[in-house]
Amino acid sequence: MDVKGKIKQKSTKVSVTPGPIERLLLVSEVKAHIDRWMAIFGRDREGIHFNEFIWHVFSYKRFPSVSRGDAAALYAQQVAPEFVVISNNRREGFVTRNRPAACSWQDWLIFPPNLAWTMAFTHEDKWLGPFFAQNSKFESLDAENRKALCSAPET
Repeated sequence: MDVKGKIKQKSTKVSVTPGPIERLLLVSEVKAHIDRWMAIFGRDREGIHFNEFIWHVFSYKRFPSVSRGDAAALYAQQVAPEFVVISNNRREGFVTRNRPAACSWQDWLIFPPNLAWTMAFTHEDKWLGPFFAQNSKFESLDAENRKALCSAPET
């Protein structure tokens, strides 16, 4: 416990390639992102061990997605001014400006803040996953991401 009597969350050190991590997310921010993600991609999750692995919405075909090499190819084409990365434990996350190719977490989600698409990396990659899925409003949300990227100031 900390000095205010609140239970501290034990966080694991995370690394991402390419870096850097712009900022770590608070547990409350991770929850808000997951709630928004579930409203789009995870609505049909009953009876699929969703609490164990969030990506089961794709492996159980509860949301349309592509997997393995097709998923990787589509993911490689995605751009956004920033990317939200969330651990399967749903307590840890971070934001980065570079689309991650690898993360030290075994199971993780990545998506732009507007949820145009999502990529789910699994500990069973090449057998079950990775999975790539698009929001039903992908075209307009992707255009929004591309426009924001073009107008973002150089750092």
